[in-house]
Amino acid sequence: MSDSDPQPSISEMLATGLSNFKHNAKSSIEHLGGRDWIRIIMIVGTYLLIRPHLVKYGMRKQQKAHEEAEAATAGTGAEIHPNELRGGKKFAIPGVNDSEEEEEEAKPAEWGKKARVRQRRFIRGRLEEEERRLLDEQETESDKEIEELLTR
Repeated sequence: MSDSDPQPSISEMLATGLSNFKHNAKSSIEHLGGRDWIRIIMIVGTYLLIRPHLVKYGMRKQQKAHEEAEAATAGTGAEIHPNELRGGKKFAIPGVNDSEEEEEEAKPAEWGKKARVRQRRFIRGRLEEEERRLLDEQETESDKEIEELLTR
């Protein structure tokens, strides 16, 4: 183009592109022969038959990838072993400070803070219930031992 030729506007370019697309699509469909139609039908039919199998294959691959990622993050399993609960000793819950609830610093709002506090309270409550249950079992067991000694 030379400097004297005005550049077409965006709307003119879009209109030209649209008219070219219509003309090319119409002429390509008009000039299809019987063999071309059969070829198109075969391609579309094959796609429709194979697609469900491809989707299932993709789902299996994705599920395996998720399981591998989950296994990698799981690591060794539980951080607290059940035998540690029986000893009656206190232990720290990961990511929890006792003073954290009392001394909340001015931090930007974090998503899920209430949920974390609720979960922390739930875990503490369950641990206390478990400790009480174990103490009751120990007391009843010691009472039975004393009763056996007295009845002999």
